[in-house]
Parts: sequence; structure tokens; C-alpha cells
Amino acid sequence: MTAEADEWTDDAPVERHGGTRAGAWFAALLLAGVSTVVGCRIADTDGITPVPQLLAFLPWLLAPTAVALLFAALSRWRLGLVWSVAVLAALAWYIEPYGKSSQPDGAPVAELRVLTSNVEFGQATDGLIDAIRDQRPDLVFVQECEYTCEEKLEQAFGKATEDKATGDEGEGGEGGADSGSGAVGKGSYPYRQAVEGAGSDGSVILSRHPLKPAAGIPATMGMPGATADVKGNEIRLQLAHPMPPLPTHLSTWREELSDLRDYANANRTRPTVLAGDFNASQDHAAFRRILDAGFGDAARLTGDARTPSWPARTAPPLGAQIDHVLVSRDFSANRARFLDLGDTDHRTLVVDLTLFKNT
Repeated sequence: MTAEADEWTDDAPVERHGGTRAGAWFAALLLAGVSTVVGCRIADTDGITPVPQLLAFLPWLLAPTAVALLFAALSRWRLGLVWSVAVLAALAWYIEPYGKSSQPDGAPVAELRVLTSNVEFGQATDGLIDAIRDQRPDLVFVQECEYTCEEKLEQAFGKATEDKATGDEGEGGEGGADSGSGAVGKGSYPYRQAVEGAGSDGSVILSRHPLKPAAGIPATMGMPGATADVKGNEIRLQLAHPMPPLPTHLSTWREELSDLRDYANANRTRPTVLAGDFNASQDHAAFRRILDAGFGDAARLTGDARTPSWPARTAPPLGAQIDHVLVSRDFSANRARFLDLGDTDHRTLVVDLTLFKNT
């Protein structure tokens, strides 16, 4: 056996030459870190810090794994090569979109356009108003809409006259202005359900269609709920905005995502839209529990499951999709697009939905 072949048979990241030894150990450290995250994904758990934070960027772990593969090859470390290839294969498997994409049964009864946006402490409200006027959604879910944000939205789209506060239909028929045609302005969204608050605590749902109050989900940040009447069809609406997975708030993050899962379980048999900033991606076990309750991710249904929505500064080349529109099995999703508003760290998500009803 030659000396060169002998170097390849050593299965430990320790070699005779200093540079080779350092390269092997560097590869081993990279692989150990990535393997921990991938192992949690395989085990269907979010683990402890820093695993939940890194899981959001699971596809991007291909980069350090490829670097580890390169250093293992340069160091002639056979076990490192096998380890690297195994981790790359696992990452490739789990990068595939999660969840079902079946078509609903029945006949289509209504078309809906839904917009969800985190305006980062209200800073992107002006951009959101422009986006609403351009996209003309039927339903708008706004997170981190503090007092100034809510006031601006009311001035731009609220009830045109005080006598509509009783819940009468706005101008243009049911739900105010004509959906998808005409100018969008005062009176276009006469119905709203909100949790008022400063900073990140405030949230609001705007609707062209009549809304009835519904119990929201108690949480650190506002998560209001409502029931919309769309052409005689009742649709449950729930805004999502759980705590982010900060190291000091992991338990709260898990609990609030669990509450959203419970909501999904309780409403799986009725038309429901669950939308907002989930602070979680499909690579988080706590988020997958919500999908497993019988909900589909609209971006997944349109083939956009890996389009990043956060952070807006680096998306789309780099980021994670943590802003979602989830729908019960009564809906199909026809189109999704991500908008850059500016002045916020999130991209706005707009999806076109079709509601089906069994006849």
C-alpha cells in the first residue's frame, strides 16, 4: 500500500501534517454543528438554542456542509467525506416542500385575495397602504400595527360615514367597495377586528366583507380573530403573530405556536384562513404541527414554499419564509407573490384563493 493510500484509510481527523490535521478538524466541527440541526429535523423536534434559530435557515446549511466536504477531501479524511455526503443528502431530502397539495372537492363558490404584512412597529404603514391600493385584497392581516398605523389605515380605508358603524354594507354592495375594480380608498374596508397596542403588540384584520367578532388567541402580541361573511359563506379568520424564538423566550414561542395548532384543530372542518407572521418556517416542528392539523400553506400550494419573506434586506437570495397564509382544505391557492414595502424587515405576502363547497 502506498503512503498516499495510507493517508486515505485514516478515519480520524488527525493527520501527520499540521495543515491537513487542521483542515480535517475544521471539517469535523462544521459537520458536527450542521448534523445537530439536521438531527433535530429528522427527530421532528426544535431542540434548544441555537437549533430553533438555525432551523429557519435549513436550506442554507448546504453551504457549510459543502465547505466541510471540500476540507475533508483536501485532508484525505474518508470518514469526513462519507459524513459530508450523508448530511448533504439529508438536507436535500428535507428541503422538499412539506405538506399536502390536494385539490378541494366540490364547486367553487368565492374568490378571495388575502394580504398579510408585518409593518415592523408601524414603520411600513405608508408602503402597506400603497400595496393595498395596488393589490386590492379582500382580507388584510397586519402585524405590529401600533396606534399610528391603525389610525392611518382607518383614515385611508375605514368607514366613509358614521352610520355604517352599525355593520351596514359599505358602498359598492356587500363588503364596501367593489372587490377587484374601482378605486381603493375611504370606505373600501369598512370592517375590522383589532387588538390595539404599542410597538409590536398591535394587530388588525381589515375586510371588504362583513365581519363578526370572534375570540382571538391570547398571546404576548395581538392575535385577533373574526368571522367573515363572503357571499353567504362563513369563513373563520385568525391573525397569527407568536413570539419569535429568542433564546430567552423559547418556551413562549412554543406555547403560542401550540395555541395556533389547537385553533387549527378546532376549525379544521370549517372554512378558515390563518395568516400572519408565524416566526416559524416549515422546518420548525411546532409549525408543522399546525399543517398536520389539516391546513395547507398557500405558498406551498402555488409552488413558492421556499421563497423567503424575512429578512427583507437579504431576501430573496437569502432568508426564510416565516410569513404564511394557511387555509383549511376548503380552499385552493392559485397565485402567491411577495412584495417589498421598504421600512420593514418582512416582505408582504399576497395570495389568491378559491373557496369550494360540497354540493
